[in-house]
Amino acid sequence: MPRPEKPVNLMRGWPSPDVLPASLLAAACQRVLSDMAEYTPILQYGADPGYEPLREGLAQWLGRHYRVQPDPRRLCITGGASQSLACILQSFTDPSYTRAVWVIAPCYYLACGIFADSGLNGKLRASPEDDEGVDLEVLERMMQQVDDEAGSRPAAQTLKEPGPHRKLYRHVIYTVPTCANPSGKTMTLRRREVLVKLARKRDALIVCDDVYDFLQWPLEGDPTPERPPELRLPRLCDIDLAMGPAANDPQGFGHAVSNGSFSKISGPGVRTGWVEASPAFVTGLSKTASTMSGGAPSQLCAGILSDMVRTGELEKHIETRVRPSLQRRHRLMMDAIREFLVPLGVQTRQSSLAGSQVYGGYFVWLTLPPGHPLPTTAVAEIAMDEENLVIGYGNMFEVLGDEDSARFDADIRLCFAWESEESLVEGVQRLARLLKRMRDNRELYQPRVGGAQAPGVDTFK
Repeated sequence: MPRPEKPVNLMRGWPSPDVLPASLLAAACQRVLSDMAEYTPILQYGADPGYEPLREGLAQWLGRHYRVQPDPRRLCITGGASQSLACILQSFTDPSYTRAVWVIAPCYYLACGIFADSGLNGKLRASPEDDEGVDLEVLERMMQQVDDEAGSRPAAQTLKEPGPHRKLYRHVIYTVPTCANPSGKTMTLRRREVLVKLARKRDALIVCDDVYDFLQWPLEGDPTPERPPELRLPRLCDIDLAMGPAANDPQGFGHAVSNGSFSKISGPGVRTGWVEASPAFVTGLSKTASTMSGGAPSQLCAGILSDMVRTGELEKHIETRVRPSLQRRHRLMMDAIREFLVPLGVQTRQSSLAGSQVYGGYFVWLTLPPGHPLPTTAVAEIAMDEENLVIGYGNMFEVLGDEDSARFDADIRLCFAWESEESLVEGVQRLARLLKRMRDNRELYQPRVGGAQAPGVDTFK
């Protein structure tokens, strides 16, 4: 069969152009740039914690969604989730003091480079998932081992002086607790509560990429604004706050932060996000030198987004366009997976949250049957060569420097957010054709060896 001419990219984790709110952004931009009293502050340097009207609007919106008391003091406006992760590491970790970074695996692989750039290369450790989101027994045992080993060595001189507005953490735990990238899993409430207790015990900072929390839906019926409890699980930062100050944290910095972003709900190009944590943590984060020098990140976009949050237009867009679109796309892909891939022995999870009928995020995680002739690195190469199909292969999502602790040679990530709806089905059909050929012609495909990165795979979420 000849190679299809039309490319299909099921790797790219971008929102579809169909759900980008260009007209809403244009209208908000026109409003805020038409009034000198409004445009002057957003075209000037801003306050270190970010544009105050957006902090206030976000506090109200997030408070309603998560059912917590709104508090703008707990919010810092950022240049997006990746930039804020870098600032968190600059301000609250030290390569000599911080003992390990525990990354829930499989992981959002591009975060590993941010840790490495912060001097933490070689300290990343894979912490495996279980069906409830994180295997806490394994994580606690590994943390205990690292602490025991560190306790037997002389204390290292810190490279940073945190000063009065920050603290340095012994450990960092990095997770996507809701609709994880890449596995799609949502961490259960009981796992969240015990994870926070473990962080407080071990002087760890949990950094949660909470970028998919608004993008969930029921498996049956239409998505509605009146979300059931399983679609409003408390963030780890809210659980930490509800427990009160930890005994080893007298200044109240806390042990969990929520890293939010407008990328998936208004468009990655706005380059704006937020961190929600304790007021003490937010103050320290806002004093990151690059933020203070720049006069708050994303000031213009923060002003535009503030208008959309204040008017309710952004929330309406999520409820009427984004969530229904993702639900429809997910159903199309899952129907195709059940029809074409499941008969070949491919496995996937049906619900993000164990015991519930809900899903969310952008991704579906597939596992090939035992005895498949090639690792998915090679499958991705051949998919590009023979089917003009780009997929995410499992080894991409291993933890940098600790790949052997959690390997994903038999796994594939597919994204249902980017491609057109008809291409989602076609892409699954192409993958099924390829896997069937590989199964039926083992001698032909066995010599093929996967490379480090499949052709055509880009480096975006």
